[in-house]
Amino acid sequence: MANNQINIKNRRATFDYEIIETFTAGIVLTGTEIKSIRTGKAGLTDTFCFINNDEVWVKNMYISEYFYGSYNNHEARRDRKLLLNKKEIERLKKNNDLAGFSIIPLRLFINERGYAKLVIAIAKGKKVYDKRQSIKERDDKRMLDRIMKR
Repeated sequence: MANNQINIKNRRATFDYEIIETFTAGIVLTGTEIKSIRTGKAGLTDTFCFINNDEVWVKNMYISEYFYGSYNNHEARRDRKLLLNKKEIERLKKNNDLAGFSIIPLRLFINERGYAKLVIAIAKGKKVYDKRQSIKERDDKRMLDRIMKR
C-alpha cells in the first residue's frame, strides 16, 4: 500500500557538515503536501531546522504545489513543525546552543505506514580543508572501485 520508493536526500549536508547524531521526526503536513511528497516533488536544499518555544521547526523545505490542488493548495516553502519527543528536543536544544552546531535535515522519506518522516541531524560545519579531505577520500574510493572491477 505505501510507496517506500520516496527517498529525497540533502546531498550537500554530508559535504558541508560533519554529522554528530541523527533523529527521525514526523512532519505536520496538509493534505496536498503529502500528495506532492508521494509524487517526489520535494527538495531539501538550503533547508535548516530551528527550535522555537520547545518545538522544532523546519524552514525553507520545498514541497511543490500539488498539480490537481484547488484554491486550498499549500505554500511551497512554509515553515513546518516536526514531531519529536521531549528527550529528543532537549538533546537538540542542548547541542544547538553550542557554537558551530546546527540542526539540518538529511533525508525525507515515507515509512511503511505511509507517513512522511524527516531524518534530521546535529551537525558541525566543516572547514574548507575538511571539504578538500572529503573530496580526496571520495576520489580515492572511486579509483579503488575502478581497479577492483578490472
